[in-house]
Amino acid sequence: MNIDASYAQLHRGGTSVIVDLSTPGIPAIVHWGPATGKLPESELAAIAIAARPQRVSGGIDVPARLTLLPQEVFGWQGSPALLGQRNGTAWASALSTTAVTSTAHSLTITSEDSAAKLRLVTEVALSPHGVLQQRHTLTNLGSTDYQLHQLATLFPLPATATTIQDATGRHLKERSVQQRPLTVGAHVRESRRGRPGADATLLMLAGSAGFGHRSGLVHGVHLAWSGNHRLSAERTITSDNFLSAGELLLPGEVVLAPGENYSTPWALGSWGIGLDELSGRFHQDLRQRPQHPSRPRPVTLNTWEAVYFDHDLATLTTLADKAAAVGVERFVLDDGWFLGRRDDTAGLGDWFVDPGVWAQGLGPIINHVHELGMEFGLWFEPEMVNPDSELARNHPEWILHADGRWPASGRQQQVLNLAHPDCFDYLLERISAILGEYPISYIKWDHNRDLLDAADPRTGHAAVRETTLALYRLLAELKFWHPDVEIESCASGGARVDLGILDYTDRIWTSDCIDPIERLDNQANTGLLVPYELMGAHIGGPISHSTRRQHSLGFMARTAIFGHFGIEWNITDISEAQTAELAQWVAFHKDNRELFHTGISVHADLADPALDVRGVVAQDGERAVFALTQREASITYPSGRIALPGLSPEGRYRVTLSHPLDDEVGNGQSPLDWPLHESVLSGTVLGAVGIAAPVLFPEQSVLIMLARVDAEAAPSS
Repeated sequence: MNIDASYAQLHRGGTSVIVDLSTPGIPAIVHWGPATGKLPESELAAIAIAARPQRVSGGIDVPARLTLLPQEVFGWQGSPALLGQRNGTAWASALSTTAVTSTAHSLTITSEDSAAKLRLVTEVALSPHGVLQQRHTLTNLGSTDYQLHQLATLFPLPATATTIQDATGRHLKERSVQQRPLTVGAHVRESRRGRPGADATLLMLAGSAGFGHRSGLVHGVHLAWSGNHRLSAERTITSDNFLSAGELLLPGEVVLAPGENYSTPWALGSWGIGLDELSGRFHQDLRQRPQHPSRPRPVTLNTWEAVYFDHDLATLTTLADKAAAVGVERFVLDDGWFLGRRDDTAGLGDWFVDPGVWAQGLGPIINHVHELGMEFGLWFEPEMVNPDSELARNHPEWILHADGRWPASGRQQQVLNLAHPDCFDYLLERISAILGEYPISYIKWDHNRDLLDAADPRTGHAAVRETTLALYRLLAELKFWHPDVEIESCASGGARVDLGILDYTDRIWTSDCIDPIERLDNQANTGLLVPYELMGAHIGGPISHSTRRQHSLGFMARTAIFGHFGIEWNITDISEAQTAELAQWVAFHKDNRELFHTGISVHADLADPALDVRGVVAQDGERAVFALTQREASITYPSGRIALPGLSPEGRYRVTLSHPLDDEVGNGQSPLDWPLHESVLSGTVLGAVGIAAPVLFPEQSVLIMLARVDAEAAPSS
């Protein structure tokens, strides 16, 4: 319906958004965060009036407002949301609202600039669980081309947001947190890698000083886009705090001909009292998608760290036998199966089964895997090509490059131009042919290098945006023709983790590093956006391939147990005792995966940085599993009490250990008292008072099990 009022309000999922429709130019959000309840018009007017800044000495006569798209013509002097021009003119926009329509949980705001000949449609919506969604669509109403350089969505922050948090990283150490004060100026994170990149931040976060998982008001924004992007947090000299998100456009990537339009990727904002509440909104929304995995996530064995390129049928058959014996449900054959692929220097792009390795095709291994009751998965890297391949030799024009020169090589490979129709059709045909010939239920879709000089050689134009859109089309086509095939997004590990790619895939590979110590931070920070069931988490061999640390099987299992669980290890020759233990951990995961993959992810804020406590609480509060990890030696000895947050406050819970403290876990001290008794405590007590932490050696962990009991049950001492 059309709105004639001066104010609008959206309420959903515990979130309220109040919009002042009367601000100069485009409307302004004056509140985004905790629910206010539906307010009368008089109070909405009072909120809008109370938000108006005062004129100050040396300032402009009518102070600028932080609107949904602030513009210089109305006094804005912070970072621009819109940058563009018509051969040097029409660069100073004066977009003003012409219409506002609404549904129960959304607003659509139309604005026009008759001089610059532009129309902007801004969509603002609240998801079922209170995530604020924004998107702009810009249309060229003129008779000449309009060159767009930047179009970003902005999210206002409360004055209490004085600390910002993002993440950085590298291959094998993605999503490492960094914090700093939000001071005057902009903290900008850009990705120019053609994918989010290993150093990308999933979220730009801003909150009150000292915010944690369970405390402090915190807001965060994510851009659902798998190409170049820009996230920022900014404070202006006039005390406007805001977050922004947008696609990072390379020169000439968006030139709007008369009548053409450009839509930004969806930007998604969440808030919470603590990071757990903020991330819970994302998790719950993702779980309500129609394409979200609905069946139990199969326990997976991937062959990469087991055999690398050594594709020997006898070895792989034995590995499949052992996988089935310990309870694996999906067997994935990794890199090395296709034409000329004996190492990573050749063959990439030639998607034909190599008869020199697989003389009878993939049928024998797939049939054997199926006879053992497991699904079969296969590795592809469709977007890349080795120069030493038939594809590169026959079609160099399909390779992204600028000005007749090849981009710098990465992992001995170059990048294909998926926007080239012939290249697109080849990849679709080849992948579909393999999926049609063999009963394959899963693709591990890899992307092992950043994009450099990514130009379409047909035009010389930058092509990151077009190849990202073409990737989405390719994935959608494959899903249409092969709807039962699941696809994993892997990109040198975790270099392409975003909600854009997860619209088309069924899980992400969190990192190529599966060292459990490194995975603690990686999985926690990935989990700010991605729930456990979409996060690949595997047990590796006793010695980590990426760090050379050595860990027990139990420690590796307790770190991976909550995620989309699997194995990345040559288990053909492990001992009977290890086989039995591995089978027990697989069974434990299966027994609890419904909880792990539908429950609420929680983390304790602890004073001791050497300890880590995280868990999953059932939606109904009936059960929970927590992992306590001793990262390193604590200064305090013993460590003291730990909180177990997120339980039903009125519920009473029996608290036990999943396994007894033994030689692997525990340091031989006198027994810990509470596991020897029937300990029943309320959710309030467990979250506020806590229980004594077992004394552990560094790089050890335990799982703590909680089951709700009848209210009449009394605790034993």
